[in-house]
Amino acid sequence: MTDTLRDFDGTAVLMCAANGDPLREERDAIDVIGEAMYLGAAWVAVPVERLHDDFFRLRTRVAGDFLQKFVNYRLGVAVVGDVSPYTEASTALRDFVRESNRGTHVWFVPDTEALRLRLTRA
Repeated sequence: MTDTLRDFDGTAVLMCAANGDPLREERDAIDVIGEAMYLGAAWVAVPVERLHDDFFRLRTRVAGDFLQKFVNYRLGVAVVGDVSPYTEASTALRDFVRESNRGTHVWFVPDTEALRLRLTRA
Protein backbone atom coordinates (compact mmCIF):
# COMPACT_ATOMS: atom_id res chain seq x y z
CA MET A 1 0.00 0.00 0.00
CA THR A 2 1.24 3.50 -0.80
CA ASP A 3 0.38 6.96 0.43
CA THR A 4 -2.75 8.31 -1.22
CA LEU A 5 -4.44 11.67 -1.57
CA ARG A 6 -8.09 11.74 -0.53
CA ASP A 7 -10.67 14.48 -0.59
CA PHE A 8 -12.72 14.87 2.60
CA ASP A 9 -15.47 17.30 1.65
CA GLY A 10 -13.10 19.73 -0.05
CA THR A 11 -10.05 19.17 2.16
CA ALA A 12 -7.16 17.33 0.53
CA VAL A 13 -5.66 14.80 2.94
CA LEU A 14 -2.52 12.77 2.36
CA MET A 15 -3.23 9.36 3.85
CA CYS A 16 0.09 7.79 4.83
CA ALA A 17 0.22 4.05 4.36
CA ALA A 18 0.21 1.95 7.52
CA ASN A 19 3.11 -0.11 6.24
CA GLY A 20 6.50 1.36 5.59
CA ASP A 21 9.43 2.62 7.56
CA PRO A 22 8.61 3.99 11.01
CA LEU A 23 8.43 7.76 11.22
CA ARG A 24 10.68 8.95 13.99
CA GLU A 25 12.81 11.96 13.18
CA GLU A 26 12.32 15.49 11.98
CA ARG A 27 13.65 14.51 8.55
CA ASP A 28 10.88 11.88 8.34
CA ALA A 29 8.37 14.66 8.98
CA ILE A 30 10.00 16.80 6.31
CA ASP A 31 9.77 13.95 3.79
CA VAL A 32 6.05 13.54 4.47
CA ILE A 33 5.52 17.30 4.38
CA GLY A 34 7.29 17.51 1.02
CA GLU A 35 5.06 14.81 -0.42
CA ALA A 36 1.94 16.47 1.00
CA MET A 37 2.87 19.86 -0.39
CA TYR A 38 3.73 18.40 -3.79
CA LEU A 39 0.29 16.75 -3.92
CA GLY A 40 -1.52 19.84 -2.64
CA ALA A 41 -2.68 18.34 0.66
CA ALA A 42 -3.85 20.56 3.50
CA TRP A 43 -3.74 17.71 6.04
CA VAL A 44 -1.71 14.58 6.61
CA ALA A 45 -3.11 11.46 8.28
CA VAL A 46 -0.43 9.32 9.92
CA PRO A 47 -1.44 5.87 11.17
CA VAL A 48 -0.34 5.03 14.70
CA GLU A 49 1.43 1.97 13.25
CA ARG A 50 3.84 4.18 11.29
CA LEU A 51 5.06 6.09 14.33
CA HIS A 52 8.09 4.84 16.19
CA ASP A 53 7.46 4.01 19.86
CA ASP A 54 9.69 6.96 20.83
CA PHE A 55 6.98 9.23 19.46
CA PHE A 56 4.75 8.20 22.34
CA ARG A 57 7.44 8.80 25.00
CA LEU A 58 7.30 12.57 25.42
CA ARG A 59 10.65 12.73 27.20
CA THR A 60 12.32 11.78 23.89
CA ARG A 61 10.94 14.99 22.29
CA VAL A 62 10.21 13.03 19.10
CA ALA A 63 6.49 13.90 19.08
CA GLY A 64 7.07 17.58 19.74
CA ASP A 65 9.79 17.94 17.12
CA PHE A 66 7.91 15.85 14.57
CA LEU A 67 4.58 17.63 14.99
CA GLN A 68 6.13 21.09 15.17
CA LYS A 69 7.41 20.67 11.62
CA PHE A 70 3.83 20.32 10.38
CA VAL A 71 2.75 23.41 12.28
CA ASN A 72 5.71 25.36 10.87
CA TYR A 73 4.66 24.42 7.33
CA ARG A 74 0.99 25.16 8.09
CA LEU A 75 -0.10 21.61 7.42
CA GLY A 76 -2.61 19.90 9.66
CA VAL A 77 -1.59 16.49 10.93
CA ALA A 78 -3.75 13.77 12.41
CA VAL A 79 -2.48 10.70 14.20
CA VAL A 80 -5.02 8.05 13.23
CA GLY A 81 -5.64 4.97 15.34
CA ASP A 82 -5.82 3.73 18.88
CA VAL A 83 -3.37 5.55 21.14
CA SER A 84 -5.00 4.30 24.35
CA PRO A 85 -2.23 1.79 25.18
CA TYR A 86 0.18 4.73 25.25
CA THR A 87 -2.10 7.23 27.01
CA GLU A 88 -3.01 4.70 29.70
CA ALA A 89 0.67 4.36 30.51
CA SER A 90 1.44 8.09 30.52
CA THR A 91 -0.50 10.93 32.12
CA ALA A 92 1.69 13.44 30.28
CA LEU A 93 0.86 11.88 26.91
CA ARG A 94 -2.84 11.75 27.79
CA ASP A 95 -2.71 15.49 28.56
CA PHE A 96 -0.78 16.15 25.35
CA VAL A 97 -3.38 14.31 23.27
CA ARG A 98 -6.25 16.13 24.97
CA GLU A 99 -4.65 19.55 24.47
CA SER A 100 -3.75 18.76 20.85
CA ASN A 101 -7.34 17.81 20.12
CA ARG A 102 -8.51 21.20 21.40
CA GLY A 103 -6.43 22.91 18.74
CA THR A 104 -6.71 23.24 15.00
CA HIS A 105 -3.42 21.81 13.69
CA VAL A 106 -2.71 18.51 15.46
CA TRP A 107 -5.35 15.92 16.21
CA PHE A 108 -5.43 12.38 17.50
CA VAL A 109 -8.43 10.53 16.04
CA PRO A 110 -9.52 6.89 16.30
CA ASP A 111 -10.09 6.35 12.57
CA THR A 112 -10.37 8.08 9.20
CA GLU A 113 -14.11 8.55 9.56
CA ALA A 114 -13.55 10.55 12.75
CA LEU A 115 -11.00 12.66 10.86
CA ARG A 116 -13.43 13.24 8.00
CA LEU A 117 -16.17 14.30 10.43
CA ARG A 118 -13.84 16.63 12.28
CA LEU A 119 -12.63 18.25 9.08
CA THR A 120 -16.19 18.90 7.92
CA ARG A 121 -16.88 20.70 11.21
CA ALA A 122 -13.63 22.71 11.17
